Amino acid sequence: MKQYSFATLINVVDNVPVATHLPFLIKQEGDQVILSSHLAKANPQSDHITSGTSLIIFTEPHAYISPQHYEKELNVPTWNYIAVHAYGETKVVDDEAQQLVALEEMIASYDTAYLQQWAGIPMDYKLKMCKAIVVFDITVTDLQGKKKLSQNRTDADRESIIKAFANSADANEQVIGEYMQAEIGR
Repeated sequence: MKQYSFATLINVVDNVPVATHLPFLIKQEGDQVILSSHLAKANPQSDHITSGTSLIIFTEPHAYISPQHYEKELNVPTWNYIAVHAYGETKVVDDEAQQLVALEEMIASYDTAYLQQWAGIPMDYKLKMCKAIVVFDITVTDLQGKKKLSQNRTDADRESIIKAFANSADANEQVIGEYMQAEIGR
């Protein structure tokens, strides 16, 4: 989650799932995992993030698996992936000082070069920004790892994919190949 921290926040509104794609900060506080982010107040989902359980889906890395990697010609393409589903209860951060801290933590995590510029921005402008967003923390109540790494394939098929991905220029393919290799090494 920390490495691939851009995720999808899902809530249910009138029996319909709604989603927003957001960067998250992942924090460990004792035994609890806290996911922090913010979204625009203009986003209709902001009115519903505290209603019921939120689902946050982290969906990286992933890679297309071509049938060319398989020994047998009669096969279909598929996709390998690693994902994390985090379920939790959302609490809105109303305190302006805490909102500013949350924004600074987000900047420090994603754009450290901007911190100096941020420090020079007038406080009234920062507070105006805070009024246009909803800052929130989600306390994770259930964490589920999901993966598909060609576990159902033969050793030869997996080795073929690992070899191809080790030589790939695509970073996601390289990472998936590394995870597949680690699975074999268990």
